[in-house]
Amino acid sequence: MGFKKLGFPIARFGRQSKKSYGFFIKFASVTILGLCFVFVWYIFSSSASSVTYQRSTFGEIAEPVSERGQIKNSKSSILIKNEPDLNSGKVEEKKRINESSRLDPVVPKNHKKEEKSVEIVKGSKKDEKQEDENGSEVAESESENENEKEDEVEEGEQERDLVVDVDQLDESDEVKAEHGKKKKFKGPLFDPKAEYNWKLCSTRSKHNYIPCIDIEVASKRIQMYRHHERSCPKNPLLCLVPLPHEGYQTPVIWPESKEKIWLKNVAHPKLAQFIKTQNWVVESGDYLTFPQNQSELTGGIAHYLESIQETVPDIEWGKNIRTILDIGCIDSSFGAFLFEKNAFTLTLGLKDDLVDLAQLALERGFPAIITPFGTRRLPFPSGTFDIIHCGECQIHWQSNGGKLLMEMNRILRPSGYLILSSKHDSIEDDEAMSKLTASIGWNILAHKTDDVSDIGVRIYQKPESNEIYSLRRKKIPPMCKDNENADATWYVPINSCLHPIPSAIEERGTEWPEEWPKRLHTFPDWINNKEKLDSDSRHWKAIVDKSYITGMGINWSTIRNVMDMHSVFGSFAAALVEHDVWVMNVVPVYASDTLPIIFERGLVGIYHDWCESFATYPRSYDLLHADHLFSRLKNRCRQTVSIVVEMDRILRPGGWAIIRDKAQILKSLEKIYKSLHWEIRMTFVQEKEGILCVQKTMWRP
Repeated sequence: MGFKKLGFPIARFGRQSKKSYGFFIKFASVTILGLCFVFVWYIFSSSASSVTYQRSTFGEIAEPVSERGQIKNSKSSILIKNEPDLNSGKVEEKKRINESSRLDPVVPKNHKKEEKSVEIVKGSKKDEKQEDENGSEVAESESENENEKEDEVEEGEQERDLVVDVDQLDESDEVKAEHGKKKKFKGPLFDPKAEYNWKLCSTRSKHNYIPCIDIEVASKRIQMYRHHERSCPKNPLLCLVPLPHEGYQTPVIWPESKEKIWLKNVAHPKLAQFIKTQNWVVESGDYLTFPQNQSELTGGIAHYLESIQETVPDIEWGKNIRTILDIGCIDSSFGAFLFEKNAFTLTLGLKDDLVDLAQLALERGFPAIITPFGTRRLPFPSGTFDIIHCGECQIHWQSNGGKLLMEMNRILRPSGYLILSSKHDSIEDDEAMSKLTASIGWNILAHKTDDVSDIGVRIYQKPESNEIYSLRRKKIPPMCKDNENADATWYVPINSCLHPIPSAIEERGTEWPEEWPKRLHTFPDWINNKEKLDSDSRHWKAIVDKSYITGMGINWSTIRNVMDMHSVFGSFAAALVEHDVWVMNVVPVYASDTLPIIFERGLVGIYHDWCESFATYPRSYDLLHADHLFSRLKNRCRQTVSIVVEMDRILRPGGWAIIRDKAQILKSLEKIYKSLHWEIRMTFVQEKEGILCVQKTMWRP
């Protein structure tokens, strides 16, 4: 009887649905049934699933942007318990570390089929009983890192936020900017149970492989060897770059390296053909020799530089002119001659040629980096170089709305000079360049052809104030917006706008620095804590003189090219000024922006993210110095061991590395260096801090 009662309304509903208005009845019934289903699912679904969803999505939350357009680490992490408190967003620190220490490290797959990588073998399950102890050790290390963060704030290394104008980015730049974004990876910096079985990289560039510059995709359609812009592999480099196939010789020591270098150390398929057309470099047996005062210029480099100084008497090499950027690296004689005059010349090798002339400069002992120069800013702060030189660099400054010249205007110091020289000037190019420089207020000081070298030289000067900008009839290019950070460089596109020139005395760039060498220890008014900077200089001077020079067993006569991988004020480099070395100061993009101070002191440096490969050739440096580089990474890199692999790539066989860091980190690093067959020359630990001195060998797997 009950079934009949139930079936009666359903049958009646079916008959009504066949009528003309049956469609609306069907639609209403389906809607009601759908709402009922959603309600039942909401009531009976487990709360655990929502927690799981939150765990998977919190890792994708974007972090605030730092000064140079780089994602910086948040001061507080968003963490999830079994019963998350979404209001506070915090849990006990020790619990978080214990959980992260039990996570297996992620070993990324290789980004190329043909490239061999290191095999990281994890510990067995027998070690699981020790995980709680390991977790507590990491928790203790994390608490030390928290204290270290407080010290950073006291030192003035506190990070600041930057508002990025998204409207200025096109679609391609937005994709490229994603490369600069980093998120934290849970767990210790190094897996204490990992074992490393190294293998050689198998790439088209072979022994000259530069991961973020060279194209290593195996495709017949791709004929180029280099990216037009910096483009790093998706996964970090975990293989070792081989030595040259003809062997590798210990580099010729300075100052003999100015005159000759080993040919096999810089061997390149097209280098031999290039040398036959030049007079400034000669193949002589096993060496490449560089005749004194020989260059691309007829009459020699000395005559060329003297004629520039005679034309503009305010240019005094090595005195008021100290930091120079040489674009193109056709001939390293320009920087070589200026080094004799105490002018620091950094060569910017444009990685679009196949001769690799910047590698010759590094092998000779002169500063150089390599980078594409097209649509993105160069990794330097604004208003820092005294002179920018471009000799036969074949750059079309007027193309693309003059963006490349806008970048020169950004990094050039107010009242600084741009010197262009070329043998083949066209009337059209001259007219376009004159129109472009006039639109940005540059004054042309000289435009002449040298009688001896037959070289056309143009010398421009950047304005020292904003008055000339207001006098322009056409405001093209326009002034940059107020929220446009002139020092934001990491994967930041070049904008066609003019940054205002500093005018207040407390702003950087209002005054020209003191002459060298007084400039090294004279701090301008815009530097707030001069006492701390002076104390930092005395601190590193004592360490270098009493420990590094005499107490490590390093033969400093073999050291020429030095890198400070985590520079703050450049005090380590300042302590080595009296020695026959030069130092590349690297300021990490996630640290406080102190690179302008380094340039102000007459030193040179660059921004870099150590989760990526550095812009140089393999075997470029004799000594690497890393002061608390690893402990302040704050778990930014997917594989921290890739930094050690990068150190192995850029350090020459026989080169040295000095690492100062937490004792626990040094213990893990020592294990990795031993797996690379590096020699452990010294270890010293005191009060959970220590120093590790290692030396690279010729070993390759």
